[in-house]
Amino acid sequence: MPMETMVPNFEFRTVPSILVEWSGARRLGEILAARFAARRVMVVTDMGVRRAGLADPVLTSLTEAGFTVTVFDGVVADPPEAIVHDCAEQARAAKAEIVVGLGGGSSLDIAKLCAVLVASAQPLAEMYGIGKVTGSRLPLALIPTTAGTGSEVTNISIITTGETTKMGVVSPQLYADLALLDAELTVGLPVVHTAATGIDAMVHAIEAYTSKFKKNPLSDALAREALRLLGSNVVAACRDGKDRAAREAMLLGATLAGQAFANAPVAAVHALAYPLGGHYHVPHGLSNALMLGPVLRFNMAAAAPLYAELSDVLLGARAGRDTAARSQDFVEEMERLMNDSGAPRRLRDVGVTDNSLALLASDAMKQSRLLINNPVEVTEADALALYREAF
Repeated sequence: MPMETMVPNFEFRTVPSILVEWSGARRLGEILAARFAARRVMVVTDMGVRRAGLADPVLTSLTEAGFTVTVFDGVVADPPEAIVHDCAEQARAAKAEIVVGLGGGSSLDIAKLCAVLVASAQPLAEMYGIGKVTGSRLPLALIPTTAGTGSEVTNISIITTGETTKMGVVSPQLYADLALLDAELTVGLPVVHTAATGIDAMVHAIEAYTSKFKKNPLSDALAREALRLLGSNVVAACRDGKDRAAREAMLLGATLAGQAFANAPVAAVHALAYPLGGHYHVPHGLSNALMLGPVLRFNMAAAAPLYAELSDVLLGARAGRDTAARSQDFVEEMERLMNDSGAPRRLRDVGVTDNSLALLASDAMKQSRLLINNPVEVTEADALALYREAF
């Protein structure tokens, strides 16, 4: 018989390099020139980032450092496969040797797949699922402009594959070579985006911490610190978008949460959020925020001891509060943070109609990759009840 061990067997993977630097994006050319021999760069972004002027210093810096720069700015929210193919085609035509993703989660997800598709003959359709990517990729640097998805440090890209369905490519090749965290890029983010992306990051930390199969000591440590940083700064960042300390804490927290859930995968909140994006184009972070409260209450039967630990992270350890009480405190504190952030709080507030809830529940069941990680089994009837509660 093997001896009992306190530490489970686990593997933890993440990106090899994270650079945290205020205004770092303004010297991206210098940073990349020191790390990579390649000089033909493809920058993947969206029109919102271009219009906000966030790409200008990045492009100037690359050009001044001797890079030949091509820009793909056609990324949209919930990007469909056509965008992935357009981006890869443009990168091939430009003979790109290095890919830079600049923007929110969608731009970073497209940049990852672009880097893989350009270096490989494998079709995108064969990559969906876990560990299906067979080839290598181009050198890849990712620069988030929101404190939310954590995509800069995950091995996941989410693509809209049909009218309303989303699928994930999950593979180690999608880990970037460099994640650059420049919180200055997040200063102009509007309140509703700050709130939704911040809560999205908190969902990543919570779901990683309660993940059924791959939860491990490293992901736990990252999830706890992510939740501490995010929980104590999300309202401040929403109230004053120029609060540098809050913006820096939010961006680092989102990245730590990304590292956590890349190794201890997310679950029912995400599974129920994806159909909202597919059918109603509710932004990913906001759809997570709308489903978080109902799922936390649903999971409490199994997850109460873990929620109690997270309550201590958010509220401090409080004498005389047992596990059940601390677990309840945690759910109530998350509800308070979401209410105070100013994001919409009910499905009906974002245009979801009552008569579509059964369809959403049916679609959520297709997210078996995520539902398997939930601490409590979710049936289609449960999913419908959770949507009704959120409505």
